[in-house]
Amino acid sequence: MLTRLGFLASNEWRKIISSFSTRQSAILSTRFRANLSTRFRAMQHRNFQLFIAGQLTSLIGTWMQTTAQLWLVYRLTGSAALLGIFGFVSQVPMLFLSSLGGYLGDHYNRHRGVIATQTVSMVLAFVLSALTLTGRIQGWHGAWVVIAIAFMLGTVNAFDVPIRQAFLVQMVGKEDLPNAIALNSSIFNGARVVGPAIAGFTVAWVGEGWCFFLNGVSFVAVIVALLMMRIAKTEIKPSDESPLQSLVQGFRFAMSDLPIRSTLLLLSVLSLFGLQYSVFMPIYAQDILKGNARTLGLLMSAAGVGAVLGALHFAARTDYKGLARWIAATSTTCAIGLLIFSAAKSFWLCVAVLFVVGFAATSQMAATNTLVQNRVPDELRSRVMAVYATMFMGVQPIGALIAGGVAKRIGAPHTLTVFGSLVLLGSLVFVSRVAMRLRRTGETTKAVADD
Repeated sequence: MLTRLGFLASNEWRKIISSFSTRQSAILSTRFRANLSTRFRAMQHRNFQLFIAGQLTSLIGTWMQTTAQLWLVYRLTGSAALLGIFGFVSQVPMLFLSSLGGYLGDHYNRHRGVIATQTVSMVLAFVLSALTLTGRIQGWHGAWVVIAIAFMLGTVNAFDVPIRQAFLVQMVGKEDLPNAIALNSSIFNGARVVGPAIAGFTVAWVGEGWCFFLNGVSFVAVIVALLMMRIAKTEIKPSDESPLQSLVQGFRFAMSDLPIRSTLLLLSVLSLFGLQYSVFMPIYAQDILKGNARTLGLLMSAAGVGAVLGALHFAARTDYKGLARWIAATSTTCAIGLLIFSAAKSFWLCVAVLFVVGFAATSQMAATNTLVQNRVPDELRSRVMAVYATMFMGVQPIGALIAGGVAKRIGAPHTLTVFGSLVLLGSLVFVSRVAMRLRRTGETTKAVADD
């Protein structure tokens, strides 16, 4: 009798446990689907689906070309200063021409503008490929040809970036714009994982020219995707101001808003000093870690993996309060990572630190972009995004030029130590002068509301 009762009790407990496990599985599955839906909510828009698919393919090619260009310039000349010049000329058009790109984005068709910039970039990639594969790129003269084409691509990007950033809102609307920004950042950095790794093996196997050729082919995907989009017609206001007046208007708005002004200034510090570590990657790969093109690809991919996870982590957010504190934390983390990386001699330590730097830097960029786009009126969007591009990408060439000159005198590791310290100083100023003030303001507002 006792045995039978024990058997029945055992069966009941199995049923209860089984039922509990089923309910828990259903709850976990529902939560997972909800989190997945939240993280990728901008993907419900057909135009954005096409954009992501085309951009991912094209950006892998772009990162392949960037990696191969850096390696080719250093292989031909062995000059750290010339790497700095390469970084300068490829980004300096952003400093002077992005305002014109923002002007065009606010007064002309953004869809057609992005198609035009992508087509010109494709043509330049094929030109560089043809020159390299036919043996025209040799010695110092060849390195300067690579630099000249990098300048042309930088000029195209000065128009492309503000127009493309403002074009996002036409694909997804304002509600899903922050998620679209984060997902766009994640595919940019996803390509940053794959592209350099592929480039490293391709350069070692068949040479740099084929990286440039594959980049040209990759632009076909994004151009086809753009042509397949169905974009609703928007009313374009007639232009009654010059491009210079347009930039001044966007700059005035950005500088009059404390959150936008402070976060853009901190992003400029990161861009001017913190992101220059990528200029020194060939030096670290070949001279410090005693590696080759594959080592370069793996180092750049490590930063890319961290960047992807940083962007996806930010994409999962549905509440965008406290962005200033998040920006302060990620900027400080990036600075500390750079200081550790500057003294690293081990390949795996470099990989780990670059992962953290990639995560932190991309999180800061996505948070800054989101904060700016959430606060700007639509009629000023392209112009303010031109200010964003100028203060972010426009100062990079100046940093690259400084980095190359300083590294020539004191070496790449010591240069990164100085730059990391400057980013840390900027982060601490932001924490004390901006993040804490905004926090106190928020607490005061909440206390008044409660009363």
